[in-house]
Amino acid sequence: MSAEDLLTRARAGLNRVEPVTAARRLAEGALVVDIRPHADRLAEGEIPGAVVVERIVLEWRLDPGGAHRLPDLTSDTEVIIVCNEGYASSLAAADAQRLGLARATDLVGGFRAWKAAGLPVAPGGTPAVP
Repeated sequence: MSAEDLLTRARAGLNRVEPVTAARRLAEGALVVDIRPHADRLAEGEIPGAVVVERIVLEWRLDPGGAHRLPDLTSDTEVIIVCNEGYASSLAAADAQRLGLARATDLVGGFRAWKAAGLPVAPGGTPAVP
């Protein structure tokens, strides 16, 4: 199986969202999780209101029954995962669904599509959730 096959399988189970829809859902209370590396966030900016979680600990922070989950995270939380261009986030969102987050998905085109859509961007460099 190739990386492209994994991506296709991951996306088959996702209801991916476009940037404008993601912005609306963020305003309505969805949890937007930015998994981009610090250097990318510092150089390009961040989505205001997004929670930064390093990919290496993402499953522990998104396990709705885990001791290390994000505050207030439940199996019913809507989670939108963001990477640079929407590839790694699809794989991460599929992992989040397997953890029990049925409403986990990702942002089509990633942060760069958000920015290109003219949506709000804040200066980058926010520390990740420990």
